[in-house]
Amino acid sequence: MKCSLACCILLIFSELPGQDLIFSQYYNSPIHTNPAFAGLETHPNFTSNYRIQWPSLNNAYETYAVTYDQYFRDMNSGFGFIALSDDQGDGTLKSTKIAGIYSYKVRFNVDWQIKFGLEAAYNQNRLDWDKLIFFDQIDPVTGPFTSAGVPVPSSEVRPESLNNSYLDISIGMLLYNPEFYVGFSMDHLNGAYAGFTNAVDDATTQSLQVLFSLQAGFQIVLMEDNKGNPSTFISPNMIFARQSDFNQLNVGAYMQINQLFGGAWVRHTLKNIDSFIFSFGVNLDYIKIGYSFDLTSSKLGLSTGGSHELGIAVGLRNLGKKESKMNDCLSLFR
Repeated sequence: MKCSLACCILLIFSELPGQDLIFSQYYNSPIHTNPAFAGLETHPNFTSNYRIQWPSLNNAYETYAVTYDQYFRDMNSGFGFIALSDDQGDGTLKSTKIAGIYSYKVRFNVDWQIKFGLEAAYNQNRLDWDKLIFFDQIDPVTGPFTSAGVPVPSSEVRPESLNNSYLDISIGMLLYNPEFYVGFSMDHLNGAYAGFTNAVDDATTQSLQVLFSLQAGFQIVLMEDNKGNPSTFISPNMIFARQSDFNQLNVGAYMQINQLFGGAWVRHTLKNIDSFIFSFGVNLDYIKIGYSFDLTSSKLGLSTGGSHELGIAVGLRNLGKKESKMNDCLSLFR
């Protein structure tokens, strides 16, 4: 019955414009949130993120993602790549995203810099219709099966195609100096149709709604390394996202002490606290590994299994131009 209810819930939300996934460790791979973050360093950077949400409910939401980005100083440009796979309802709805990113940096003076980013993505959604349980299939006594063990039939019409591919466009900007940063991004500018139903009227209701996102933070340096870069620092930060009628605000702080880091955030919907996020990890010369856990503030508590996220970032510093002191406040993202 848990699986049936989960499928019903998934079906309800598949008919409505939901909110995009925002990684709890968005700082591990910020180009997912804002394409202007592409190319923060001159060497190749590779990241991978794995997130599982509500594992006690048959792995309700599971996401894998890998990225690459790099800055090319001679062109004042950054380039990036994203590959993402999302699985909802234990294979009921699967999504794949392949994206290319370009960013351009303008330096006003020794301190102030601004970057502009553009992302073009190919997306594909695949629906396993046979895993869906509709409301008219649920018998009050026997559930989705008859007393003889036969599935209850549904009057819902199977879509002509269970695969949908579309182009998705996003833009962003990032303004920063040695003390603080602020970024703004807009996803789904072209309002692509992401549904499966045959009804013409659903072309509007199932079109991707524009996602507006604001990122901001500052950096308090406590100690520096021999190059003058922060080795121990605190970075209070926030990210706000709005998509249709959905709001999400993450507010908290990240702290790194030499090679160890950790952080805590509160996720709010502007109506109530949704969850608490805790993370910790290690940041070595070439690799950064972090783990985070989301604890819901609702009565469900730990019954859903919470949300777990593993992030790994690899920076091939020996392949890029040697960096001098970083004159910015973006150590959080490195």
